[in-house]
Amino acid sequence: MGECVAISDGVKDTPDGTDGGGPGDGRPAGTGDAEAMKAEAAERSPIRSGLHGRLDAIRATRTGRLTLKIVIGTIGGVLVAAGLVMVPFPGPGWAVVFAGLAVLALEFHWAHKLLEFGKRTLSAWVAWLSRQNLAVKGLVVLTAAATAGAIVYFGLRLSFGLDLLVEAQKLLIR
Repeated sequence: MGECVAISDGVKDTPDGTDGGGPGDGRPAGTGDAEAMKAEAAERSPIRSGLHGRLDAIRATRTGRLTLKIVIGTIGGVLVAAGLVMVPFPGPGWAVVFAGLAVLALEFHWAHKLLEFGKRTLSAWVAWLSRQNLAVKGLVVLTAAATAGAIVYFGLRLSFGLDLLVEAQKLLIR
């Protein structure tokens, strides 16, 4: 381990005091073995694999970077927009918004920061709710259910002219 590597200036001091290059080995003095230095650096650095490794390979070219930004931006943007449309209705609206932000965060720093803010806020809210007594938890559930019911009722009434209360009365009177 008595080896000191300075890749920036191309000098490698070996334990015997030489720089690894010089007369007789076909390399100029003071240059060291560049391939050996690269191999050592590769062994020390963590190699990204899986999705991030593939994305890094795509980002290696200018065309790849631009294409990746366009594709990731389009997919993430569609997911966020669809999730925001679904938010007022019962279902996975917020989950789809967070999934869209996670996709966008692969390429865009602002989306990563927004996703982290959302995670912190949700975590803080869940922690607050878990500390509350049963009455407060029940009130939160009832409020959420009433809000979802009102959104569905007015959504159907305004969109399709379907009044669920009138339809329910018809079913009960029969």
